[in-house]
Amino acid sequence: MSNPENLKTALHWLNDTVTGGLKVYFGKAEQYEPAPISLFPDNSWLTNFLEQRQPSLEEFILPLLALAPHLQPDFFGKIIAEFLPDGGDFPEFGGVRGVNHRGLLPTGETAQFVIAGDDLEKRLDVQRLLGPDHWFAKEHILWLEPVPEGEPVMSGRLTLNPEVVEELTLGTASRPRFSMEFPAEHIETAMEWSDLVLPTTTLQQIREIEHWITHNDTLLSDWGMKKRIKPGYRALFYGPPGTGKTLTATLLGKETGKEVFRIDLSRIISKYIGETEKNLSRLFDKADSKNWILFFDEADALFGKRTDIRDAHDKYANQETAYLLQRIESHNGLIILASNKRGNLDEAFSRRFQSIIHFPMPKAEDRHTLWLNTLPEQMPIDAEIDWQSIASRYELSGAGILNIVHYCALESLAAPERPLDNKRLEKAIIREFIKEGKVV
Repeated sequence: MSNPENLKTALHWLNDTVTGGLKVYFGKAEQYEPAPISLFPDNSWLTNFLEQRQPSLEEFILPLLALAPHLQPDFFGKIIAEFLPDGGDFPEFGGVRGVNHRGLLPTGETAQFVIAGDDLEKRLDVQRLLGPDHWFAKEHILWLEPVPEGEPVMSGRLTLNPEVVEELTLGTASRPRFSMEFPAEHIETAMEWSDLVLPTTTLQQIREIEHWITHNDTLLSDWGMKKRIKPGYRALFYGPPGTGKTLTATLLGKETGKEVFRIDLSRIISKYIGETEKNLSRLFDKADSKNWILFFDEADALFGKRTDIRDAHDKYANQETAYLLQRIESHNGLIILASNKRGNLDEAFSRRFQSIIHFPMPKAEDRHTLWLNTLPEQMPIDAEIDWQSIASRYELSGAGILNIVHYCALESLAAPERPLDNKRLEKAIIREFIKEGKVV
């Protein structure tokens, strides 16, 4: 839970710190040292941050500077007005105006002014804290927005991860919504493992992924394998549509308590040079350290074989594949790629999969099990239907069988006096074959 009293205390402390620096700058004080801060013990992000990170004074000030406008829109404007009551330009303090926000938003220059004043060495230290090698950036907690080419890098807006802002203000971060910035859809299921009918070898390989999810932290930390193996786990699910690839990914999340996000590749791939990499970067930055399962459905579109370079388009397509390969290898979570055919994917990816799992079309005995598991108990069914014969005669995927049962169930509800018989069942099966483009 967020603690309003702690936030008030932190803002009051920051106000005193910024004011103290301005007093020194305007000659109203010789020096200023921030007083120690005392917060109520709770389980909020702020107190956990202090307890777990043991941040330096500078590392504590930086996220507070970025947070302040979210809580008090004119936080910095009011403080500056005390020293410049008639207004006027104050470039030394930094800050920018937003598109909708009418107050002053802090920049890296603001952080330098508050923390270091005119001390050049300390100003460079602040720049290092906001650089790519600090854990602020590596863990995507705090960063500087990019600036136009040629402008000072520290003039970029100081940005706190929106999820951290939610944690600080509301006590919890909401699940990211599907958007251009996050082209992924959260998926879940009410089904259980017992609803999934797969060959024994396929199920055994799926269990291997569960073992990684359960024991990876122990393997890397306690067993000292962190220096020998790369983070994360990469699996390829391949097989015809409707054979359980998406359901398996969703059940893995359900079983292990992890969020599963299906990536919309149509939102990621762009015809414009460099845009695909940007879209991928945003996605992986968002997913880093989240323990999510990323599921790339129909992955051939993005992970396909690289081509010989015949023109600029081929060159940049290969660059996209290389960039993707690098991000997948460095990602510390579970990534699942799904493809209809294993051979459609670039061999460079295949070599980096820990698991390559085949999802075949179900055999007759598996189709028989699927039919019996899927039929609702409430639906009236003619006793003359030989489900073993139906399973042997018609090669269908699990999704195809579900579609047929869905259609038959609705027909039964519309005409409850007519039980499902062979004629109506075969009509529904033929309907599904036609829909799938198969020859009847």
